Amino acid sequence: MGLKEDVQQAITGRNSAVRQLIAINVAAFALYWLVAILLFLFGQQQITELYIEPNLYLPANWQGALEKPWTLFTYFLMHKDPFHIFFNMVWLYWFGTLIEEYLGRIRLFNLFILGGLFGGIMYLLCYNFIPVFQPYAAKTVLLGASGGIYAVVLGAATLLPNYTFNLFLFGPVKITWIAAVYVMLSFISVVSVNAGGNLAHLGGALFGYLYIWQLQNGNDWGKPINYIRNTVKHILAPETKMEVTHKTSMRFSPKPVNSNGVPSEEEIDRILDKISHTGYESLSKEEKQKLFRAGQNN
Repeated sequence: MGLKEDVQQAITGRNSAVRQLIAINVAAFALYWLVAILLFLFGQQQITELYIEPNLYLPANWQGALEKPWTLFTYFLMHKDPFHIFFNMVWLYWFGTLIEEYLGRIRLFNLFILGGLFGGIMYLLCYNFIPVFQPYAAKTVLLGASGGIYAVVLGAATLLPNYTFNLFLFGPVKITWIAAVYVMLSFISVVSVNAGGNLAHLGGALFGYLYIWQLQNGNDWGKPINYIRNTVKHILAPETKMEVTHKTSMRFSPKPVNSNGVPSEEEIDRILDKISHTGYESLSKEEKQKLFRAGQNN
């Protein structure tokens, strides 16, 4: 398999949402820098500064954001330097793997995308309504996937509060402590030169907590994203309709496991509710297997 096929598989394959998200971010980073370097070599770097970046980064002032609403999506695929994207992707890999394993690939996508959007909205609200930030709104832009990353980190910590990582020099540390330090550093850094980025971090973190909390209470805030995704998929690849020529009067009550071996949505909701009250460790081996199967199917 060649490089082109490897990239296509990483982005479009169904094996791992974490790998797909990393591949998409890395591809966007590489494409941006390829274009920027080529323009620089031909003496046209002003095109990058005047046309490309203003149409990809999220401006802090309302007028700019309303004129370019797509930047609310494109900003969290942009990274300016290798260290920025490297550390973001490391955190996405560590914590995104947990979300994908226990909630499935679709909910990881939803959490990352909606966390990025919520982080951007928090950034806009703060720069337009908090007096200390208002003077800088006209010349400030936002870029980076950190809003979505923070949503994934807080989502994982909310879902699995007793999960532990073995950290070098520290040993086993609960995920809740890691998330708390992560958020606290961003809160303190709101007074730094990167105030906008840290405000987006806090917005994404808040959304990650609320998303899992609502999911544990039976409300999936990712349903609008699912609807849009399914609509686009149906338009691009409409399914062939099959006529039903035989009817049966038999009625089936909902089963905890579907015919393909995947637990029903009601069963998964019950398991998530149990996690929220007594933690992941309280699940039986059978319940863990059901959660894993559901995650693999999504």
